[in-house]
Amino acid sequence: MAGLTEFFNVVGGWVWGPYMLTLLVGTGVFLTLRLFFLQFSMLPLALKMAFGGHPKNRDPGDITHFQALMTALAATIGTGNIAGVATAVVAGGPGAVFWMWVTAVFGMATKYAEGLLAVKYRVVDENGQMSGGPMYYIERGLNMKWLGVLFAIFGSVAAFGIGSSVQSNSVAQSIQTSFGIDTWITGVVLTTLTAVVILGGIRSIARVTSVVVPFMAVIYVLGGLVIILMNLDQVLPAFSLIFTDAFTGEAVAGGALGAVIRYGVARGVFSNEAGMGSAPIAAAAAKTDHPARQALVSMTGTFLDTIVVCTITGLVLVMGGFYMDGETGASLTTSTFDALLPGPGGWIVTFGLIFFAYSTILGWSYYGEKCFEYLFGARAIILYRIVYTASVLMGTIVTLDLVWAASDTFNGLMAVPNLIGLLLLSGVVVKETKDFKARRASGELY
Repeated sequence: MAGLTEFFNVVGGWVWGPYMLTLLVGTGVFLTLRLFFLQFSMLPLALKMAFGGHPKNRDPGDITHFQALMTALAATIGTGNIAGVATAVVAGGPGAVFWMWVTAVFGMATKYAEGLLAVKYRVVDENGQMSGGPMYYIERGLNMKWLGVLFAIFGSVAAFGIGSSVQSNSVAQSIQTSFGIDTWITGVVLTTLTAVVILGGIRSIARVTSVVVPFMAVIYVLGGLVIILMNLDQVLPAFSLIFTDAFTGEAVAGGALGAVIRYGVARGVFSNEAGMGSAPIAAAAAKTDHPARQALVSMTGTFLDTIVVCTITGLVLVMGGFYMDGETGASLTTSTFDALLPGPGGWIVTFGLIFFAYSTILGWSYYGEKCFEYLFGARAIILYRIVYTASVLMGTIVTLDLVWAASDTFNGLMAVPNLIGLLLLSGVVVKETKDFKARRASGELY
């Protein structure tokens, strides 16, 4: 087991190395240029469509724009927003927050392209539900089924780690630390709650995430904003430090600017998953009258996840100044919130971590089962749901070194087929975007 763990650690280090990070951000830059900085010009419309509803409910699809967005956010707003940002600030200094922003800005174009292609190339499965995502737009758009199969294999395996076991372990450990409850008890409760939701399929998942995600995000963001408002005199110095350190690396030992950029980009990608190919699987289920409409809604997920939630965490951490005291991860975020907002601060992070992790379990269950369905057909979905639910319990009672290493590797491998698909189908993205704009201008679409 130790040898296998080391193998995945080595492969994972290569997969998540500078070449992958450059490809991820580079794809976003390329798509941004081809789309003429669409993430800036159309963000107000995207936010309006995401939260303003849709006048028609007869469009093809299984869930609403908002529910598709919440399902995707359920999988992305998670431990990365609490523990990931803290890790970036500790390892890369305050300047890492700036590079997380850069990653998010270009990642919005990537997320837009993923959402558009997911809807355009989606299919109706044996159960009458929508199925889509990278495996489908790679097969149907590029006629490269073998590459779609590779993505589906990577995705279905990665879900057991990054989506279930790792998340349930984080919840169990957090609850044991805060309340002294045995991890196996948390595991049974969490597994039961997970089974009740995911066995009902995407509509059940969407109903729950459309309540849980806004609730947990609002509570967490409000807690962070209260801290910021209580310490307004520290806001400008914190921003100044972030921007200065982003180009000097002075806060990192030896002034390693490369470490600032590396950790900022890596944690930014880990947080919003732009380019990973996971979110478009949820986007494909949305009721929509044009692929570009859901693509715009999908794009807002990266904005909300990184530009809003991660910024709140990063700013509070820099204002607190405890990132050089030896703590890291979720414990650093918890202690900083508690120090700057005594009493409720630490609890906000603790409960935020619990809800964030649970919602991630729900979101990734759908991603994994859709990948599994692509490989083995709709009848295999129930088997996947059962095994996935069991992995939630296992995550709370077993050592996760191997699971962490393997899931991190497969999670990174997912991006390779997806990025190939995005780059080769970028012309389709541009064409559909022009069509959407023209039809809106003529009044054919609202």
